Amino acid sequence: MRKLLAFGSLLAMILLFSNMTVDNVQPKKPDGEKIYKQYCVTCHGLRGDMGVSGAANFIESKLKLDERIKVITNGRNNMASFKALLDKDKIKAVAAYTMTLTKN
Repeated sequence: MRKLLAFGSLLAMILLFSNMTVDNVQPKKPDGEKIYKQYCVTCHGLRGDMGVSGAANFIESKLKLDERIKVITNGRNNMASFKALLDKDKIKAVAAYTMTLTKN
């Protein structure tokens, strides 16, 4: 009886997982806040207003999302480029996170 129950459980798991494909698995979106805290907080601060070495103040920034993506990708003034360190999705996630630090 135990063997039959174990076999049935095994068969159920095989049937369950046989319907899963790699296409059904969505890649995890990058966490812009986490990346920001890892790479940006040193100059921009937690709230985006620290301004070390001339870093932009995100609270007052008027830059749109696409402009922020360009700055993060290519760098500007004292800020280094991040295109060799972060892929496009991560750069976009960080830029989007910085938009949440801007005054409305």
